[in-house]
Amino acid sequence: MFKLGVMVSGGGTNLQAIIDKIKSGYLEGCSIATVVSSRKDAYALERAKQNDIPAVCISKKNYASEEDYDRALIEHFGRYDVDLVVLAGFLSMLGKNFIDTYRNRIINVHPSLIPAFCGKGHYGIIPHQKALEYGVKVTGATVHFVDYEYDSGPIILQKAVEVMDDDTPESLQLRVMQQAEWELLP
Repeated sequence: MFKLGVMVSGGGTNLQAIIDKIKSGYLEGCSIATVVSSRKDAYALERAKQNDIPAVCISKKNYASEEDYDRALIEHFGRYDVDLVVLAGFLSMLGKNFIDTYRNRIINVHPSLIPAFCGKGHYGIIPHQKALEYGVKVTGATVHFVDYEYDSGPIILQKAVEVMDDDTPESLQLRVMQQAEWELLP
């Protein structure tokens, strides 16, 4: 069985997409071994609980140093023999030790076609606002390997989504999630 460790910070819609793909048989031989949230109030923790997936909050602010935080993450994922770490709406930068330990085994989904609208501060609704401000006709989502910088690791997959004339940031965000993120990530 190929074991995923999913890292989240919010509602967990991308986590739910992975859960649904596993339940449907689309991701045969794959399971979510554990979910780690950066926030104790993240609804993603409830989604994990509803699906009998071990879940915990490991918040960077509870550790004296990046090294201590990395060590806690490494120990947690090690207990579950995680093969691949999936950042599914995880809004915290990972440290060097954690990235080195899981080198080429950490992936992230980003709500734009990298290299557009990415990097520090480009999360949530912001990439969609920027896409509309710039007047782009196509946006989308990217799955990439994680390295030491925000949204800069090697690209694995991208999927384009058309921007409609009447789009709002919210409508575009929803369509990118449904048509790109939830298709690419699992």
